[in-house]
Amino acid sequence: MILINLLPHREAARARRRETFNVMLAASALLGGVLIGVGFLWYEAQISGQQERNAFLNKEIAVLDGQIKEIANIEAEIKALTERQKAVEDLQADRNLPVHLLNELVKQLPDGTYITSLKQENQSVTIQGVAQSNERVSELLRNLANNTPWLSRPDLVEIVASTVSLSPRDQRRVAKFNLRVRLMRSSEVQKAGETAATAAVATP
Repeated sequence: MILINLLPHREAARARRRETFNVMLAASALLGGVLIGVGFLWYEAQISGQQERNAFLNKEIAVLDGQIKEIANIEAEIKALTERQKAVEDLQADRNLPVHLLNELVKQLPDGTYITSLKQENQSVTIQGVAQSNERVSELLRNLANNTPWLSRPDLVEIVASTVSLSPRDQRRVAKFNLRVRLMRSSEVQKAGETAATAAVATP
């Protein structure tokens, strides 16, 4: 006996494939939605954690900025105190500078040279005087430049020829001079002496 299937089997197979496809499509969409949700939650957790770390770092940076400002203020105070201390030490050391100035002028003045005016302003000393000749003035400049650690950089401002009356019948030609010289501080003299001593030791 021959059996003939008169049912529309092709349409039934097509319907089954369509249902399977729809189920898989829905499952894929659901799985994709789950993955997207998990990924979103993971990224949100990462962002939240990073924001917490950033907030902690910003807080610590603010603390460090405050400490840096305090250190800067302390350093400024230390610098100011050091400068004041140096100024006091310089004043104490410079109390004897007029004594050194007069002592060195007595030593370095050549014969036939006389000082008529002496003015000190800080470390600049203005000397006015009279010499028997221009050569005496030149010798004084050499002495001030080379023979004393307390005076340096002598600068001849002016020298003029003049006459001096020793008596009604005795008039002599002289050279009136005006020069400036720098008076060295005690610390500078000490430093120059140490440098010279080091150079002497280093020289074979």
